[in-house]
Amino acid sequence: MQPSLLVVEDDDTIRETIRDALELEGFQVTACGNGQDALQNLRPASGDSPYSLVVLDLMLPGLSGLDLCRRLRQLDDRTPILVVSARDTEADRVLGLEVGADDYLIKPFGMRELVARCRALLRRSQASSLAGKVLKHANLRLYPEECRVMRNGQEINLSPKEYRLLELFMQNPRRVWSRDKLLEQVWGFDYYGDSKTVDVHIRWLREKLEENPSAPEHLITVRGFGYRFG
Repeated sequence: MQPSLLVVEDDDTIRETIRDALELEGFQVTACGNGQDALQNLRPASGDSPYSLVVLDLMLPGLSGLDLCRRLRQLDDRTPILVVSARDTEADRVLGLEVGADDYLIKPFGMRELVARCRALLRRSQASSLAGKVLKHANLRLYPEECRVMRNGQEINLSPKEYRLLELFMQNPRRVWSRDKLLEQVWGFDYYGDSKTVDVHIRWLREKLEENPSAPEHLITVRGFGYRFG
């Protein structure tokens, strides 16, 4: 299931543009136009926040974005917050980060950059939540805190890109990844090389992980779509 995001923006046009851009990327998006509604969404009476990330304007009617940040952190709500604001001085950025925002994006901005920053925050949040956990699949064990991989009880040597690919696959078993999505997640938003590099790294990974690399059991090719793990 794709992450669920909350967009808090009082400008109707900007709010709907952000919502559309995120939904096109497959995110589940809820949007509201003021801080009080956002607080009610994030702190439901039934339990913890249902959102993986908040995209938050600072200049909101009633409860401001800064006050909302403060309130959430005082309540020990660790939901990642990406501030989007026209307030562009260094003092504004520092204040936003000090009251609890995780990133700060100045208006106007491109939707591709917004999406990339959302994905980066979600990766960081996921990595933090996985700290100390061991990812397991069949005869493989991946230790995120140690950047170490074991196969049949023996440690195997992976390059940084091979390790990041395997970690991404093991965090998302059976999800199908296109080459472009793998490039975005592992090589970065600003990578402009040949997508065939993904195929090369997959081949190298198979040689290290599979009993028979020509008939893989872990890293499976989904013809016409990309790759999946398991």
